[in-house]
Amino acid sequence: MTKQIYLFSISSHPDAVSISSLDISFFQPSIDFSKYDYFILTSKQAVKALQQYQKEEYIDKQALCISAQTAKSYEELGGKILEVGTGYGDDLKNIIRKYPKKRRWLYLRAETIASDFVKVLEKEKYKIYESIVYKSECSKAIQNVQVQKNAILIFTSPSSIKCFLKRHTIDNNQEVIVIGKTTGKALPKQIKYKIAKQKTIQSCFKEIE
Repeated sequence: MTKQIYLFSISSHPDAVSISSLDISFFQPSIDFSKYDYFILTSKQAVKALQQYQKEEYIDKQALCISAQTAKSYEELGGKILEVGTGYGDDLKNIIRKYPKKRRWLYLRAETIASDFVKVLEKEKYKIYESIVYKSECSKAIQNVQVQKNAILIFTSPSSIKCFLKRHTIDNNQEVIVIGKTTGKALPKQIKYKIAKQKTIQSCFKEIE
């Protein structure tokens, strides 16, 4: 019997029961984009938040993107990419360190973030400015989902795990796959899991036996 696959993500996949793990609310703080040299974008939601502003105000800004998926979203909007990271917030530090400290970066971020790369760089006198443009809350869908005991569970963020565990437990018979190391760390220590070789949903599916 084929195991049911559950994907906990804001994205979907045709071979899985796709459960949106988060409900997103966008903010529109006042931003003078002319003050900044580059963007830091760590999610597709940050790109969506930009669409609340007049495109001509910001579209000339190159963006340092955390992943290829985020970069693709900004390019589809018409933006240009400065560099693309490996999918981890902490890895952005080394990229930013290659640029002069006088450069002014605008980090368009969520209300709650996992990485402290900004604090580290600020101590090194880099000019990182932050603007909170969205927040994430556990979705009703993830709280109410009924999961089969022998299912395959794919988690794509630490928040998707935390939201799932608020109402559910992970059974020993369930196979768990995570999109990256940071996501895996959000699991209870006793839970065994596989990590996708690349930080993409498709790579997660390749880990299924």
